[in-house]
This record gives sequence, C-alpha cells and structure tokens, in this order.
Amino acid sequence: MRPLTWRLQVQSGALTGGAGLEPGRKKQLAAFQKTAGFRFKSLELLNLSFTHRSASNESPEGGKINNERLEFLGDSILGAVCATLLYRKYSGKTEGELAKIKSVVVSEEVLSGVARVLQIDTMLLLGKGEDLSGGRTKKAILADTLEALIGALYLDSGYQAAFALVSRCFTPEIDRVAESGYHRDYKSLLQELCQSHFRTYPEYRLIKYSGPEHERLFWMEVLVDGKVYGPGTGRNKKSAEQEAARLACEALASP
Repeated sequence: MRPLTWRLQVQSGALTGGAGLEPGRKKQLAAFQKTAGFRFKSLELLNLSFTHRSASNESPEGGKINNERLEFLGDSILGAVCATLLYRKYSGKTEGELAKIKSVVVSEEVLSGVARVLQIDTMLLLGKGEDLSGGRTKKAILADTLEALIGALYLDSGYQAAFALVSRCFTPEIDRVAESGYHRDYKSLLQELCQSHFRTYPEYRLIKYSGPEHERLFWMEVLVDGKVYGPGTGRNKKSAEQEAARLACEALASP
C-alpha cells in the first residue's frame, strides 16, 4: 500500500507544481491510456512520467519536476518482472544464461523499440532545444521514459498492474532473445571474457564529453588487463560504454 503522504501529494497536484493539466493534454493522456491498455487514477502522475528534464528546466520550478526519479523506480520494477518471467518460463536455463537474456531485454535498444510501439514518442514533454534536435527519436530518452512510465504505473495502480504491462510488452522480446540471440550485449560479453581469461572486470572511464545538454556526445574507454580499448562514442554514457566494449571484444577476438 502506498504511504498516505504520497496519496496526499498526488491529490494536491504537487507533482505538477499545482498548475494542473490543460484540457487538451488530458484528452491526449486519455487517448494514450486507451491505446496502451491501462488506466491511471492520477493523470498528473502519468503526465510526470513523460516529462523530460529539458522541459522541466524551462519551467518556473527550475528543473525540479521531471521523470528521473520515476525512471529510477521503473528500472527496478522492470528488472524484477523480467527476472520473474524468465525464471518461470525457462526452467532449464542456468543463472548465467538467464542473466544474459535479461541484460539484452532491458537494454536501451529493446526498451526504445517497445516505447515506439506504445507511441511514447508522441507523448514526450521536451524542452524546445531537445525537441528541435530530434529528442523524440533518441533511444536513450525513449528507453528512460518507458522506465518512468512503468514506475508511475506501479505507484498509481500497484505491482500487478506494472507486472501486466511489462509482461505484455516484453514477453515477445524475451522469447526472441532466448530463441535467436538476435542482439549482443557487448558489456556483458566483455565482462565474461575478462572473468574467464583475466580473472578481473573491465573498467570504464569517461575521457570527455562535448556539446550542449540536449546534444551531448560522450567518449568512453575501457581498461582490460592493463590495456586500453576505445574510445567509444555515444549520446549518453551507456551507449558510449557499449561501443567501447564492442571495440574491446573485437580486438580480443582477433588472433
């Protein structure tokens, strides 16, 4: 059961700075729920899940109202549900095999694809600069917003509602990964190589980043057994780490 303080906070409109929602936005949120197959008690909470920090930075609250805390919560809920689904369905697979599948299923690549299917890109609240730079198509933003939506649904309607959404959207992805291995998680692969060959773990280091917040580019390198590989580049640290890991895996696999 959610604590009373949370219920009061939602009812008071504190999640949107007390401003409430415009009729047009309410209509848009209602249409989204109908398509997505669930119903929120609090439209303010649903709306918050779509609020990127770039939009909140332009608000009177000065960046305090955004979906990042919901994203943090949703990430954990998503992981728990996917682990449960894997445990139930694939009783013949080892812990290591289940972990591999899960790491791919909860990756940015898969999450952003599910987000597009749910049409989350049409619901995003972005700052002007982020929107103009193609923020609605950025995988990191779509993936993070989906996690925020899962977190919001959990708070609004409970674990079973969140479980139902994740199960419906991710079971096909779980099956696809388990059956075909259509995508490789290079960070997980590199970690396995390091543990088996060097008895150590890869170490990722940020070299630099450049550009404004809505168009930032990161350079990451990875240290493996005293050797540096990379740099990998990406629009966020996770994608840059994946690229650095890919370069390391390819180098280590070469004769």
